[in-house]
Amino acid sequence: MDIDTGITSEVLTIKSEIKLMDIFNKIIEKKSQACFDYIESLNLEQDSKIIVIGTYFTGVGIVKKLSEKYTNIMLIDIYPHLEELLYTPLGGEMIIPVEFSSDLDLIYDGDVVIDTTGFGGINVEQSSKFNVEAFIIEDPVAEDNDKLLKNKNNIHERLKAVNSPNKSILKTKGIDTKTSGTMTLTIGVLTNVMNMISKKEGLLYSACEMGFFEEVIFKEKNVDKFIELTDRKAFKISTINPFEIDEIILDELDKIESKMI
Repeated sequence: MDIDTGITSEVLTIKSEIKLMDIFNKIIEKKSQACFDYIESLNLEQDSKIIVIGTYFTGVGIVKKLSEKYTNIMLIDIYPHLEELLYTPLGGEMIIPVEFSSDLDLIYDGDVVIDTTGFGGINVEQSSKFNVEAFIIEDPVAEDNDKLLKNKNNIHERLKAVNSPNKSILKTKGIDTKTSGTMTLTIGVLTNVMNMISKKEGLLYSACEMGFFEEVIFKEKNVDKFIELTDRKAFKISTINPFEIDEIILDELDKIESKMI
């Protein structure tokens, strides 16, 4: 535990050892492991062509996890600069090289397709053109606790339109967020932890190192800046009664479940 004195010797500052990047990666690992296990159950050849559509953030984690075994993986995204995420700590380490393309015409070239595009991504018409060995789609909705988002969600129509003997949905939930996006879940973890520790006796205040990173990634298109901003300890706390913040963060992360349905 990183602990120091605050403004006076009676007030302590606690910093988590867990960084924002660690939280991203623990959530991504849950999703990518679920996908990996499902694909393993299909007993495919190692050189089967696996197409993952969408990089941010599930896609990059899935291809890195699959690269531990499979040798013919392509990540497709309409934003060319997101290829840089393959060479960052986000989502773990890439073992076998992964090909990247922004050509959406290539999404139909796989034996296995994993669609992580969520709201406003691959549509029903595009989905009807898939004829693949296996198709996985990520459900962008987490807890079905928002009527507008639930009605906007068209993954079941997209999945039904696909021609494949093996179809599955990647479902992630557990901490009462509205969507299952890695960024949404990260904000959910931070918010829930903040609410929990605010009730602790002796706490003056707490702060988490979080910004609106979508602007950095998609407006500024600055991946290096994003990595720098997320390489920071997630929490700083001012208290007269020290406690272990990392255990609380990990307990909240443990509530998140990602599985194939």
